[in-house]
Amino acid sequence: MEPSLTQFGTQMSNLTGVRAIMKDIIETLRLGQGQEFINLSAGNPVILPEVEQLWRDCTAQLLASPDYGEVVCRYGSSQGYQPLIDAIAKDFNQRYGLSLTERNILITPGSQSIYFYGANAFGGYTQAGELKQIVLPLSPDYTGYGGVSLTPEALIAYKPSLEIDEAAHRYKYRPDFSQLKISQDTGCVIFSRPCNPTGNVLSDNEVRKIAELAAPNHVPVFIDSAYAPPFPALNFTDMTPIFGDNIIHCLSLSKAGLPGERIGVAIGDPDRIEILQSFQTNLCIHSSRYGQAISAQAINSGALAEISVNVIRPYYQHKFTVLETALNQFMPKDLPWFLHRGEGAIFAWLWFKDLPINDWDLYQQLKQVGVIVVPGNTFFPGLRDTWEHQHQCIRISLTASDRELETAMQRLVKVTQQVYQQAVVEV
Repeated sequence: MEPSLTQFGTQMSNLTGVRAIMKDIIETLRLGQGQEFINLSAGNPVILPEVEQLWRDCTAQLLASPDYGEVVCRYGSSQGYQPLIDAIAKDFNQRYGLSLTERNILITPGSQSIYFYGANAFGGYTQAGELKQIVLPLSPDYTGYGGVSLTPEALIAYKPSLEIDEAAHRYKYRPDFSQLKISQDTGCVIFSRPCNPTGNVLSDNEVRKIAELAAPNHVPVFIDSAYAPPFPALNFTDMTPIFGDNIIHCLSLSKAGLPGERIGVAIGDPDRIEILQSFQTNLCIHSSRYGQAISAQAINSGALAEISVNVIRPYYQHKFTVLETALNQFMPKDLPWFLHRGEGAIFAWLWFKDLPINDWDLYQQLKQVGVIVVPGNTFFPGLRDTWEHQHQCIRISLTASDRELETAMQRLVKVTQQVYQQAVVEV
């Protein structure tokens, strides 16, 4: 018997974005016993030995501490574990010249929860019945934004402008400020920097301009910094976190080796932080205190920032270089392929201009040769305009071995060559 669900129940029980694709991928791997796949779909970070050891050491310190029982065996404040709040305030004040107090900081169960709180606190229908939009200023962006609002019609995304280097087969997305609208009808703005899935990093000036557009109507701007410095510091180009009165800086420790502990951090204006905290109190009380306790140790010692810069970042930057080199070597120059500039994160984003088939069909053909990627169309939540580009891209994870990446790129080249050649023959 099918359960009777409310409108919210029906909406929130649906698989969205990459989660829907992952269901197909899991089924493919299960049914494809005997066939070897190079799985380039994963968003899980690689377990790097130095990073794992850091968290083992912090756990050992916690186990030996008289605070262990207080941390693990008791409930805590909805705002977060006080030593972690203090560690973040001290680190960010010293590092970025800020004046944060505990009232500026909220610890959450992963940064995804922050966007759920924010999207539904500031986006959706007001008590007067007016719709406040949740604006994604640059599409494509993180697929998870597609499922955070209980009011789906509130989500709206804007197409970017494309900065294309034809000769180098590279390109970059830029916010199209001639189209972007942030007004009194806007409830909040959300974007990732560095960006999942593209690796794009908005410039400091672009971030400030978005914040300035939002400021007159007191619109909060949530900057998803899950890949940003100081941890995990997965930026391959120089970038500085931007703070401001209407900016809520959101970071995560998932890509710094703690995805299982769900540690997110929101830094912003105390009044807005208090609203988000109220959401959290009603939803889940607080994040894992074990994860918060070992995070406080890693931040206070300086080890987390150091390992981010010296271990995590070089690992993934090298992987991007391996992929980039393989594409440059094997991809025909006359094929209209374009790799997004690798500026950060743990993915590569590849665009095939005028692709004769859609991204889903390309995904299926790649599976036939043992390569699994993610179709790009899932990364355009909220985009209402028809745009062929969103069916011409794929996301490639940088979590595979060097050899697997090289082999996968060679297979990708063969498949895409055949796709374009077949289209010419049929014409």
